[in-house]
Amino acid sequence: MHAGGHADQPGRSPEESKMKSRREFLAASAAAGLGLGLGGRTDVSVDAAPSRHGPDAAARRVPPAPRALRILMLGGTGFLGPAEVEYALERGHTVTLFNRGRTNPHLFPDTEKLVGDRATGDLAALEGRTWDAVLDTSANVATWVRDSAAALKDSVGRYLFVSSLSAHTDNGTPGQKEDAPVFSTADYEDVVRRNAPMGEAYGPNKAEAERIVHATFDERGLVVRPGLIVGPRDTSDRFTYWPVRIDRGGEVLAPGDGTDRVQIVDVRDLGRFLVHLVETRASGTYNAVGPRAPMTMAEMLHGIRGVTASDVSFTWVAADFLREQDVGAWMEMPVWVYPGPDTRGFMDWDCSKAIAAGLEFRPLADTARDTLAWWKDRGPDAPALRTGLAPDKEARILAAWKARGG
Repeated sequence: MHAGGHADQPGRSPEESKMKSRREFLAASAAAGLGLGLGGRTDVSVDAAPSRHGPDAAARRVPPAPRALRILMLGGTGFLGPAEVEYALERGHTVTLFNRGRTNPHLFPDTEKLVGDRATGDLAALEGRTWDAVLDTSANVATWVRDSAAALKDSVGRYLFVSSLSAHTDNGTPGQKEDAPVFSTADYEDVVRRNAPMGEAYGPNKAEAERIVHATFDERGLVVRPGLIVGPRDTSDRFTYWPVRIDRGGEVLAPGDGTDRVQIVDVRDLGRFLVHLVETRASGTYNAVGPRAPMTMAEMLHGIRGVTASDVSFTWVAADFLREQDVGAWMEMPVWVYPGPDTRGFMDWDCSKAIAAGLEFRPLADTARDTLAWWKDRGPDAPALRTGLAPDKEARILAAWKARGG
């Protein structure tokens, strides 16, 4: 759900970890950078130049699109944006970037760039232009979408808005589809009236933006709700921790019993899908997260282990014990939340509609290998991991778990 520049918190208090209500869970997870969908990561600077950790065009021999499109990217230089732009260019489309020119301005030097600021309503650079499609990855605030939709409704073919599974109100029901309940306009107006922090306001803003897109563009409108987006260049480290930690070797603390469900999507697969949707003139709303078949936490960690040569062992520590040790879900234990009635469906969304529309998933091994390689290539001055257990805390909890007979 992250897309607006909130500091990730390394841990959670026991009270927060209990997640007593759906609202508390959504707000706390968003504030910690949960943000299932990362559409709009405009607040970070990443090494996002096309590289061997990108869409590996040479290896895939990307065929040209049947029809070259003129695509406007609102954003395009954060995390998801470059994956979309790179694939669109490989397909032979003409891309125009519209953003503030502050995040990774060195990217795509041969691509047209328009400067403006959605936060201040400065959309003047878009006037008098036409495009076949718009890919909006940078909006976390509904008014940004309202303004851009109004400015572009008569000058674009299709408008694709990257929303988030966080627009949904129910994380407790497994297997929900696109028609599951989302935050209402009343919910949105409430967070606006209270000037609620983005952690709480994120979901209502995304849901309201979805309604704006559909109301403005009708069958020309597209909404995609990603889950947790992962892969090279993700500076949130919400998946990166696991390849890095497993590659370090030794005894690794793993959360729960290994059976908890996991859903992720590689940023490059999502970027391709978004371009594919506008190429095929699709309409409607799509949940977009993978993999194709159900995956457990144990399967994910052992899959990551397969791409390293390190001597590794996993010690699975019960959720109740982790809660006693003040271990924060999601940020200290990435890609995992405490199991309970309010979280049963948190990583169990039905994405069959997107799969039928062309969403494909690369092997987990490819995502893990490329993420680890990107991490190691960043250089000695790169920041430390933002997520995961600190080594000393991990060792202390493992020792306490064994002392209890775990």
